[in-house]
Amino acid sequence: MKHSFLAIIILSLLFSGCAAKQVTRKMKTTGYCGCGYCCGWERGSWKFLKLDVWHRYVKTGKNRGKAYSGKTASGTKPREPVPGLFSVDSIKHPWMIPVRVILFPWFLLPKDGTIAADTKYHRFGTRMYVPGYGWGVVEDRGGAIKGANRLDLYFKSHRKALNWGKRNVDVIIQKK
Repeated sequence: MKHSFLAIIILSLLFSGCAAKQVTRKMKTTGYCGCGYCCGWERGSWKFLKLDVWHRYVKTGKNRGKAYSGKTASGTKPREPVPGLFSVDSIKHPWMIPVRVILFPWFLLPKDGTIAADTKYHRFGTRMYVPGYGWGVVEDRGGAIKGANRLDLYFKSHRKALNWGKRNVDVIIQKK
């Protein structure tokens, strides 16, 4: 009796619909970084004759002149995805396994990147897979992102964002 009850619980967990529904959609993606050109901020304020170069201020929009924090619209710090040790990246670059294990053990776990999307169509927290970029979570929105088929992908450097450029890719969207 006890074993059959346990077997029923295990089978129900295996065959239940606890996995997220996935939808694939062709989307236009653009790379961006945290620089002043991509995010619309500038160093120094004209109020201080631009002498306070260590501060950053928003240069356009309704928040013009206010301090720029560098955080996303959802209040998180933007990040680029990290594939983790057990990933396709480890198969492509096996020489990186000892480096990740010994020098950078925090790279063992995968981390999702930051995606900016139109929150009318994709709410904060929506998880997506972009081929060539990896897994990301919608945590930001931008002024130029309009519509359901438009995304911005965060990169650590401006050069990486420019290398990504604009691409039309099939994005996998996990629906909750």
